[in-house]
Amino acid sequence: MLTIKENALFIADSHYPHHGDAFLKILQKLENGEIQTPQLFLMGDNFDLLFGHNDYIQTFSEEAIDLLYRLSEKIEIHYFEGNHDFCLKDIFVNMNVYTRDEQPIEFFMGGKKVAISHGDKYVTGFGYDLYCKILRNKTTLTLLKPFEKKIIDHRMKKLSEKNICHAFCGFEKRVEAILEHYQDVDLVIEGHFHQSKVVGKYISLPSQACQNMVAQVVEGEVVFKSL
Repeated sequence: MLTIKENALFIADSHYPHHGDAFLKILQKLENGEIQTPQLFLMGDNFDLLFGHNDYIQTFSEEAIDLLYRLSEKIEIHYFEGNHDFCLKDIFVNMNVYTRDEQPIEFFMGGKKVAISHGDKYVTGFGYDLYCKILRNKTTLTLLKPFEKKIIDHRMKKLSEKNICHAFCGFEKRVEAILEHYQDVDLVIEGHFHQSKVVGKYISLPSQACQNMVAQVVEGEVVFKSL
């Protein structure tokens, strides 16, 4: 089984480029050695919108994409696709990229069995699951290519205006339902919810866009911190 290493870095929900350039700055610091980690976990929605099989959408985030490509040649990177970034195996060929269907992925950390996922896999409803199946599909994205510029420009404008930072009322109840799917692990690490909370064995990672924090493994424990 895969292992989470000491000083591993987790970055979730950066929503780059619309919600600040903290994601880009961390990637730059990783490249120049100012920040060092043996292992980088990108937990999904690191881009506000990015998907494979399309060149135009990449023009909005070229610098970050290029940095990640270079970093993937020297750092072990695990990318858990989110609802804003998907079909990424087409883009990040040197990374371990996990689709929604492949998540969660299990790791060991010390003596603990840890399940990792973006966070939109369970307790989502039939409609959302169907939407994900249709949208995160090479055939769908290919069929939309003749209209790509109009659709992408409209969507990017809407996303740039969206308020993504808010408290989740009843979050503990949602976690309780999610954990029904994780009964055979010791720890669950997810992003997606932008909550920056620990509920029992469930770690809801901070959103880089909202809390301007990441998570790192320090002495075998996952801690939230600013970089």
